[in-house]
Amino acid sequence: MIILSLETSSPVCSVALHRVADGSLVGQSELRLDKSHSTHLTVLIEQLLENTGHQLADLAAVAVSDGPGSYTGLRIGAAAAKGLCFALDIPLVAVSTLRALAAQVAAGTAWPEKYLFCPMLDARRQEVYAALYTNDGQEVLAPTPLILKADTLAEQLARHSVLFFGHGATKFQALLGESAQAGFLVGIEPSAVAVGALAVAAYHRQEFQDVAYYEPFYLKEVYTTTPKAK
Repeated sequence: MIILSLETSSPVCSVALHRVADGSLVGQSELRLDKSHSTHLTVLIEQLLENTGHQLADLAAVAVSDGPGSYTGLRIGAAAAKGLCFALDIPLVAVSTLRALAAQVAAGTAWPEKYLFCPMLDARRQEVYAALYTNDGQEVLAPTPLILKADTLAEQLARHSVLFFGHGATKFQALLGESAQAGFLVGIEPSAVAVGALAVAAYHRQEFQDVAYYEPFYLKEVYTTTPKAK
């Protein structure tokens, strides 16, 4: 049995398969085309299942990146995940986007216990979605929208070495300037592989969502406007 994981919170559309028994990665696929999620997500799922010799009946659960992130992307991922869970009568697992991103970086960091890990996702203007985690996933700062200033997270940086990453971190690096306590990593994007690794553990703990009522963790209210009449 395998778990299908979906990551659609960022411009990267990513899917992955993990074995339930040991959490090993079966396969992954991603597409780095902006605004491609709605047209390519189901294609990526079908192709990944076919390429790994699996079918929908092999799925034990579907995991989805829970947010925060792109409102549209999160809705597309949630809709696809819920549709599969309803059709196959299998559980839905939701994994924090920021926690998965931090775990992804911590796994590839030498001496990770020396750092706090701060994923930052761009929330437009001078704002990011951010959180702080230890190398083993303990939450130091819960996911929150941060308005970036030069002294943002000054208290944490005074006591810890912090690694910043994600497509919102560049904005903070420009404001913070040189800091011996801050490290910035480039090219780090959310991945369904990291979502799936955490989803396997959640599956064994039976931490499932109510498929009928599940909504992504947007963190901020969705703001919409109506077009002005011509």
